[in-house]
Parts: sequence; structure tokens; C-alpha cells
Amino acid sequence: MIPILSSAAMRRADARAVARRGVDVLVRDAGLAIALVACDHLRSAYGARVAVVVGPGLNGADGRVAAEQLRRRGARVTVIDVADQPPALRGYDLVIDAAFGLGCSRPYRAPHVPPTTIVVAADLPSGVDADTGEVLGQPMKAHVTVALGALKAAHVTGHAAAYVGELRVFTLGIESDGVDGLLEASDLADFVRWNRTDHKWHHAVDVIAGSTMMPGAADLVTRGALAGGASMIRLATRGELVGNVAIASEVVRTDGPPDSRSRAVVAGPGLGRDATAWLAARLADVRVPVVLDADGLDETVLAARRGVPWILTPHDGEYERLVGSSPSADRLDAARTLARSSGCVVLLKGPTTVVASPEGLVRVIQSGTSALATAGTGDVLAGLVGASVARGHELVDAAALAAYVHGAAGSRLSRYARSSDLPGAIGEVLRAV
Repeated sequence: MIPILSSAAMRRADARAVARRGVDVLVRDAGLAIALVACDHLRSAYGARVAVVVGPGLNGADGRVAAEQLRRRGARVTVIDVADQPPALRGYDLVIDAAFGLGCSRPYRAPHVPPTTIVVAADLPSGVDADTGEVLGQPMKAHVTVALGALKAAHVTGHAAAYVGELRVFTLGIESDGVDGLLEASDLADFVRWNRTDHKWHHAVDVIAGSTMMPGAADLVTRGALAGGASMIRLATRGELVGNVAIASEVVRTDGPPDSRSRAVVAGPGLGRDATAWLAARLADVRVPVVLDADGLDETVLAARRGVPWILTPHDGEYERLVGSSPSADRLDAARTLARSSGCVVLLKGPTTVVASPEGLVRVIQSGTSALATAGTGDVLAGLVGASVARGHELVDAAALAAYVHGAAGSRLSRYARSSDLPGAIGEVLRAV
């Protein structure tokens, strides 16, 4: 997991590193990292025309070191002080934006850069709020951003995320005590869990999904849970399933309430918006974590919770139904807000998925692709989250790891794949782990 730090936490980490190693060493390492990334994006540094826009702080100092490193590699470099910058930068192969980094708190209007010119941002695109992702003025749109020390919220959320481009992280040996983070592939090493003494009830999941009008949801949720390692699934539906839906042979059909031996319950997909009272009654005595999705995301159903931790998995429209307003551009804050108010772990779905705990802990997942923008993929995710809970993961980790697997599986599918193809791709991802 790559840490995500607030600007205050990043300054504390920087101060500790400066006390241990000295500011000159950190600036040298940061400038070298920026220069190396610039070289990666040039056919050849030798003879390349490079402009470096620098400000008065450490971000500017990093830019000056990068300029010197590029000169040593034969580039023709022009260093431009932000106070004297022209309205446009033309005739350059690459521009390094080192005007303002972490401490930018006022509007900044960057010079215009032709779209064919490569832009490398030092730490952050100048003109964004590091903590909220708010855009302050008119930043340059970077092709690549070199995050220094750790990620900041603006790298992954808010309108600023559209200015980041490719993200490269250089920790520079700076040690952080951050607890929030962006998941990466190596985090999946702990997803698959088993024990020699396992039996079918150890990782059992109850599913309450599907109805006469929406039978496919039951199929997709249960298949997602099976792909994620649920050792037994009990399925209760609202009404009889009709049509050509063939529930997997491993799934046990039931008309009763969730079994007390199950380790998790997944509830809501395909029940219909008029099912809230019916669902609330079924969940009233449940004493294990519930993954609440789709039609289950309703205040009436939430009122049935009796202190047991639940996971809510809204997309933006469902979030608005619960909160009364759409998520803000700062999706980290939006997820935290709902988690605090509901007392539940929240998995806010989207191109950038955010998982937040009621205590404010955040996990960010960016493994998804547009192949997941298909009806039914969220049902598969709900089942996968339920299986992850049943496998013994803490709720925040269960939601975040499942979301990463879900996204990674989506990246294996074609753009026009069906949601029913997703469980097979999940199996491929987990077999690779």
C-alpha cells in the first residue's frame, strides 16, 4: 500500500527526514527523481529543449536540481522564475512544473503549454489543494506527476486528479506514519486465506438478493461470492426466480432468515425499492457483518442494525439517496462523511473507489476500468466483499481488497464484456495471487 498523507503529516515526515539527513540531500534526491522521469518521457535528453518553472520554496529548489541534472545529460534547459513566467511556453519538448507544491493555497494561473509538449509536475500540479483536490486557478495538465515522499489526497481525488496524469511515486527514504493508502497489487498477497481445519461453515455467506422481476442479481451475487472463496452460500430471494437464470449448483436455496453459523450476509441487490421493510425484518436479528448494496441502501434497512458492523457499497446515486446530496469532488471526504454518520464501513464505488471506516481510515482503489461500467458488476462486487468478510478480513480490508480484485478482474475483460464474465476473471486474478 502506498501511503496517502495530509499536507500536515507530510510536513512532519519531511521535518524528520531533514533532521536525519539534511535538506540538501533530500532536495538532491527529489531533483534527481524528477530529472529521471523527464528523461523517461524524452526520446533523448541530449539536445532536448526543456523549460523548468520554479517557485520560491523547496518545490522550486527541486526543480532547479532537476534542471541541472538535465543539463548534465545534454538538454538545453531554461529555468523560469514563477514571478517572471510568460503567458505561454512554446518551442519546448518538455516543461517541468515546479512552481508550487504542497503549500499552494492561492489561485495560480500556469502558462499555456501546447498539447504536444510533455509536462512533468514536481510533487503536485501547481495550483491544487493537496488535501482536498480543489483546483486553485488554472494548473498545467501534467502527463506525469512525480509524487515525492508519499501520495497526497489531490493525487487521487477531487478535480485535481484530472491534472495528475501518470503517477510516479518516489519515497526518497522519507518514513511516514500515515494509515491511509492507495492499494497496489502486492497487497493481494493476504487476500486468499485458508486453514487445514476449515469446513464449509467457516467461510459461509448468506445472500438475500434477487426477485421475480430481477432474478439475475441473485445469480451474480452468489457467483461473486463463490469466486471470492465463500465455502457455502445460502440464498434467499424475494419471490420465485423466473426466466433462464440458473443458480450455481453449490448454492443452497432457503426461505428462512440468515443462519447464525454464517460469517457474513450480503443483502439488497435485485430486491426492488419496495422491499425495504421486508429486508429490515430479515436483518433485525443478524449478529454478523452485513454487506448492504443496491436496494438495501435505505434508512429503513439501516435502522435494523444492532451494533454489528456493516459495509455499505453505494454508487453515487445511492450515496445521494442516503445522504441527501451527491458526493463532493473530494471522494475521500464524501466516503468519510457517510461512514461517520452511519457508523458503517463505506465502499464508495466509482472510477476511483474509496473505502472509509467510521474512524476516518481510508483506502483508495484505482484498479478499475470502464469494463466495469455495466449493469450487474456491482452485484458481483457485493458477493466478493461478503466472501472476503467471511474469510476473516477486517471490514475495511475486506472491502478494499475485494474492490481491488474486482477492478483487476475488470482489466482482464474486453470493453463490452458482460457482468457474468466477471466472476471467471476474478478467479484468474486470485489464481495468479
